[in-house]
Amino acid sequence: MEFAKRVSSLQGSAIREMFKLLGDPEMISFAGGAPSPELFPSVELAEISEEIIKNNPAVALQYGVTEGYAPLAEQIRERMRKFGNLKPDNDVLVTSGGQQALDLCFKSLLNEGDVVVVEQPSFIGGLNSLRSYGAKLIGVPVKDTGLDTDMLEDILKRTKIKLLYTITTFQNPSGITMDMATRKRILELAEKYDFYVLEDNPYFELRFKGETMPSIKSMDDTGRVIYAGSFSKVLSAGMRLGWAVARNDIREKMVICKQVSDVHTTVLTQMIAAEFFNRYSLDEHIEKARNFYGKKCSLMLSAMDKYFPDYANFTRPEGGIFLWCALPEYFDTKKLLAKSIKEKVAFVPGFTCAIDMDAPCPDFRLNYSLPADDKIETGIRILADVIKNYDPEKD
Repeated sequence: MEFAKRVSSLQGSAIREMFKLLGDPEMISFAGGAPSPELFPSVELAEISEEIIKNNPAVALQYGVTEGYAPLAEQIRERMRKFGNLKPDNDVLVTSGGQQALDLCFKSLLNEGDVVVVEQPSFIGGLNSLRSYGAKLIGVPVKDTGLDTDMLEDILKRTKIKLLYTITTFQNPSGITMDMATRKRILELAEKYDFYVLEDNPYFELRFKGETMPSIKSMDDTGRVIYAGSFSKVLSAGMRLGWAVARNDIREKMVICKQVSDVHTTVLTQMIAAEFFNRYSLDEHIEKARNFYGKKCSLMLSAMDKYFPDYANFTRPEGGIFLWCALPEYFDTKKLLAKSIKEKVAFVPGFTCAIDMDAPCPDFRLNYSLPADDKIETGIRILADVIKNYDPEKD
């Protein structure tokens, strides 16, 4: 079969493939990227859903406008104003999850061969979307303070880029938060070298330590920054509700692309979310999630401090649901994963978050939002033993 060039080189997400292994009740999975079901307001959502379908089926079960269900779109606008993200001549587009916000942005802005700078490592959903549009990807390492802006400027001096894709807060997969100086520097470079910035920010409200950091979008006065948000991590992933904030001319193109893609985001889930926000405090719900994830992250870090070898270096997130572990260069975490799965522990090997997915990678991602508390220490202890027993000559 001769597939289209835009998809012929794409590889499926190793994370999604791993889900096939997780039906085993004995498997301890640190591989997920989802919110905990313990936090889903299922009783409240069930009550709201029943009322909407009984009382307003003509709207809930019908086609809707592409831009989004008006009450929800206005609630998102208000939330974006609160954080300084809704600028003059900008507006909101409700999308089918944050992933679609990324894809519509890339589809609207990029031609085949356009150069895009991405963080290294980065989110596979964003990377694969970029690959599907024929973008040329250049990776810039993520340091403790975020993307390496010195390396970025070196690239900009010799290469014309169209877009920078960044996850600024509690980055997926590293858990690192970009500091204020780096955020400001990126915006300065965007002005100087004339490129767009897509700021993907689905985790920023899940901060359980430290102070909230202003987004790059909040400092954007020229419309260079497109902002992608999501309710997946703070309300429900399965409802598939996200949004983009963009300059009106960019947003209009994204609207047209969305009409081609899925016409509109599901009206029923938009109505359910809007009514939930009318009746209940989203801030209180998020505060519960912060405390929940903060406890789980602390449990995982304590276990890693206790069991992992000294040569394993790992991030210490102040929020979000991931952390990143770097092992010495002789490790291949794809092989390490095979050994770990035999011991009933799963994680995400770093190659799936890289531009070159065929190159060996000594790093890996861990998720702490899903495993039960008692499974976190058990799984980390088992994984530590697998790491300590890894032999590059034999494995």
